[in-house]
Amino acid sequence: MTAQEFLGLRPTHNPQRWVLPVERGICVRYAGFLFGGCGLGAAVTALEAVTGRQLVWATAQYLSYARPPDVLDLDVTVPVSGKHSSQARATGHVGDREIFTVNAALGRRSFDVEGEWARRPDVPPPGACPLAPAMDGGDGTIHSRVELRVARGRYGAAKDGTPSSDGRSALWVRIPEGLETSAAALAIIADWMPSGISHALGRWAGGNSLDNTIRIVDVVPSEWILCDIRTLAIRHGFGHGVIHLWSEDGRLLATGSQSFIVRLMGEGR
Repeated sequence: MTAQEFLGLRPTHNPQRWVLPVERGICVRYAGFLFGGCGLGAAVTALEAVTGRQLVWATAQYLSYARPPDVLDLDVTVPVSGKHSSQARATGHVGDREIFTVNAALGRRSFDVEGEWARRPDVPPPGACPLAPAMDGGDGTIHSRVELRVARGRYGAAKDGTPSSDGRSALWVRIPEGLETSAAALAIIADWMPSGISHALGRWAGGNSLDNTIRIVDVVPSEWILCDIRTLAIRHGFGHGVIHLWSEDGRLLATGSQSFIVRLMGEGR
């Protein structure tokens, strides 16, 4: 399954406009608005199709919420297209209401020098890790379409209030529908970064993304993706974190970062 099929994204007669019906299956639980990673994934799909180039990086700024039965229009513009790369932008809007803006660079160069200095965490394989606890209200949403296995850290509502010593956790992520590995698929999966907030604080918590950046290193097939999540800091009601995405055989696929509004849950808030 391609990311376009997974999201329900459709092209139009205008090659620079795409349409995304906002269905429950690409929305978050409870609040029921479009999952930020799905918005970024849709933009990446459209950007790659319009430019005919592969993603290098993309960053989304989230401005408003789209909820079923909204239909989101996604407009792509390409201000600069050079020999090896294009600089492009995708704007998602419902009518006159702008939902998100994505800026991106796309391209590839023939270059015989490479290196990788990030280190994958030493965690058990997916089959040896427990399933993440199911959350109420997730039926039919993006959460029910993704299998999560806890490789490191504390997941679920039960916490003792003790903060993590390093803010680091890890999840194995798989989409049972058979989503193929692509830049758009990695953008969707990278939006599990805020799931590490609860582990870092030692309290039942989450976050609403203000932005979401994905940087592509290499796209190779992998049924499971290891999310190496690092919550860096939380202060004044906002937090910041990064995520590295690894294949099952230990290759770095992408890295991402976010800033988010921190939400405490189940504590009278």
